[in-house]
Amino acid sequence: MPLFSARLRCAAASAVLTLATALPGFAETVYVQAGKVLAVPGEAPLGQTTIVITDGRIVSLASGYQTPKDKAVRVIDLKDSYVLPGLIDSHVHLTSDTGGIASQLEDVTLSPAAQGFNAWENGMKTLNAGFTTVRNLGDGDGAVLALRDAINDGQVTGPRILDAGNSISGTSGHMDGSLGYRDELREYFDAAGNTCNGAEDCRRAVRLQIARGADVIKFASTGGVNSRIGAGLGAQMFSDEARAIVETAKLFGRKVSAHAHGADGIRLALEAGVDSIEHGTILDPETIDAFVASDAYYVPTLSTVNGYIERLQANPDAYEPDVRAKIEWRIGITGKSLGILYAQGVRIAFGTDAGVSKHGRNADEFELMVKFGMPPVEAIKAATVNAADLLGLTAEIGTLEPGKSADLIAVKGDPLKDVKALKLVDFVMVRGDVAKE
Repeated sequence: MPLFSARLRCAAASAVLTLATALPGFAETVYVQAGKVLAVPGEAPLGQTTIVITDGRIVSLASGYQTPKDKAVRVIDLKDSYVLPGLIDSHVHLTSDTGGIASQLEDVTLSPAAQGFNAWENGMKTLNAGFTTVRNLGDGDGAVLALRDAINDGQVTGPRILDAGNSISGTSGHMDGSLGYRDELREYFDAAGNTCNGAEDCRRAVRLQIARGADVIKFASTGGVNSRIGAGLGAQMFSDEARAIVETAKLFGRKVSAHAHGADGIRLALEAGVDSIEHGTILDPETIDAFVASDAYYVPTLSTVNGYIERLQANPDAYEPDVRAKIEWRIGITGKSLGILYAQGVRIAFGTDAGVSKHGRNADEFELMVKFGMPPVEAIKAATVNAADLLGLTAEIGTLEPGKSADLIAVKGDPLKDVKALKLVDFVMVRGDVAKE
């Protein structure tokens, strides 16, 4: 065969292969050769394993290092690494990474488009840190809703996102965006429609977020550390309002998350039937009993203290004085509830409140969870198996099993011996696409 003809045939074959890989129905297969695999956190790890992935889904986990018969199949060499399911952060705020007064200024200076770019940048920090799925619990202008859709449509790379739209609270509650601003700006913040007064109005607020495309509903049953109101951290919502929020969300098949610091507000939310309590800072015997009797997850968000400490070290005036006082209290009490509730058998799901803490530093939470009483394997379960269950995504993520999305990460150390190994993620795959290597 003439050399020129052979080259043409080779080029034609290459073009056909390239075209085929772009056509629907073409099966793209990847072999991941892993030194060790924690396929199902809580169960014994596997030794040398080959994870076979086709079209973004796990097909099998074979013992040893398997080699594909087809030389065109990509082989990813992670023989020197420990492979785990992609991590899940159940509590983030992607649109900001500032905090304090700087964050408050962003509310009135950044356009939705600018917030969208911030959200994407913070999402990529999170993904590169090994967190392939996040639950975004509140953004003002729909930036994260748009980012979620762009990621799902394949327009941009990013973590899988479940988004709550605007968080809901009563007027003057923790999620009332007008707190700390001049009176004439209230009309601007009220336009968000996320504050409600009375059960019927709270049903309206939930329906609005569902209409916007919210995957999950979040509301504040108590005051908050960062909000500008001198009403403490106890309950700031009536029980009929909380029940109306939960009942309306459930009517539309949505799970419900409750921001709650004070014991009375935690009980109020648990009795209303929420799926998770965020922060859960103050406990009393009655509240502990209510937690144990419920099916709700506790999301500790311990990492907030890291964000507070770092910002205050950089700028002692980063927060208003009334907020600073609550921050000092939060730093001192953080971790105590986790120790109590874990010992009582309450289900724990991993969540950082990133945005208050720094995006991309999500794995710092593991170190704090272990510090306050959780064995490393239980902390890892909280960020995989448990978080997947909380998000309603057990069939999709949380473990490395056939049929599930190929979301996986790799680290060099053994996280079951030293959970800090998860702070140095070398490899990230989400939905079968390599995001970091």
